[in-house]
Amino acid sequence: MSIAKGKLYLVPAPLDFGCDSQTPLQDVMPLGTLQVAARLCCWICENAKSTRAYLKRINELHPLSAPVQALQIQELPREVHKKGDHSGHFDARPLLAAALEGRDMGLVSEAGMPAIADPGSSVVRAAHDLGLQVVPLTGPMSLMLALAASGLNGQNFAFVGYLPQDASGRAQRIRELESLALKTGQTQIFIETPYRNAALLQGLLQTLQGNTRLALSCGITLGNSVSRSALVSHWKRDKPQLPLDLPTVFCIGR
Repeated sequence: MSIAKGKLYLVPAPLDFGCDSQTPLQDVMPLGTLQVAARLCCWICENAKSTRAYLKRINELHPLSAPVQALQIQELPREVHKKGDHSGHFDARPLLAAALEGRDMGLVSEAGMPAIADPGSSVVRAAHDLGLQVVPLTGPMSLMLALAASGLNGQNFAFVGYLPQDASGRAQRIRELESLALKTGQTQIFIETPYRNAALLQGLLQTLQGNTRLALSCGITLGNSVSRSALVSHWKRDKPQLPLDLPTVFCIGR
């Protein structure tokens, strides 16, 4: 008699990772998502320590089915964090052994939805290849929240990840994305690590045309979150003060 396979649940995490303050889970996470997460005993994650901290927060609202110390928590390899796992080179099938034995598993990232702007796509591909049911759960996703708050084209958009760090390469990439956005109307969405946000904003204001619309959402779902959308010429004129030390999503368009 064959054993029924477990499911792979894609479990969103709150967007306050690395921030000084935390948003109450019940304010940003649906009840159903928290209930599913509370019963899972097998996890795949980026970092076991931060995953345990997240599960402890869940436990305060919905008791876990087992103590955190007893949960099976596997980390994705370091090279996946550094190089990403979107290209298909990493074989994640061994991480899903528990699901093949009939146990449901959870995939979680540091913030937001796993496998979107974060590692995890290799695990999802592997689950499909192994015939497992993949169940995405609802929760906060910074890219979509920022797009909705931008006033830019929500029918045609692209997430392009991180821009080059060196000034010349960054400027060239900004001009490429701006040209595409102005020509096609496609909103271009990108992110940066918080300590580089100010440099990226400065580079955008130096490179973009005055009639291009630039939108930023800082600290989405946090109590001190700010979203601003304006023409670049108005950004330069008004010089708004934003909490750029928080996780920020950048959008440009027409």
